[in-house]
Parts: sequence; C-alpha cells; structure tokens
Amino acid sequence: MRDEASYICDSCGEEIIVPIDLSAGSSQEYVEDCPVCCRPNVIHIEVDEEEDVRVWAARE
Repeated sequence: MRDEASYICDSCGEEIIVPIDLSAGSSQEYVEDCPVCCRPNVIHIEVDEEEDVRVWAARE
C-alpha cells in the first residue's frame, strides 16, 4: 500500500504527486487543477485487491 502516487499532466507533461485515500474506494475519479500549468485534469485512481495503485489523468 502506498499513501501517494503520481500522474503526468496531460497538458504540460509535468509529473504531479497526489495523495491516495484508500477509504474512498477502489475506483475514484475527480477533477484537479495542475499545480504547474493550472489546467484542469480528470484524475483516475484504481486500487486492486493487493492495494496496488494505478493513477492517470486526462484533460477535462
């Protein structure tokens, strides 16, 4: 289990680190502005049975 993970901003290409809240469920989605370029990203988080985390972003 990890308490943070990273994604690549779909607009500027920067790696962004986000906290992971396992209590929010195994499939999560929310919108967050990139702290570098300020463009909104839809953040997708999936947590499998072994609590391995996969994070990716898409432009809003």
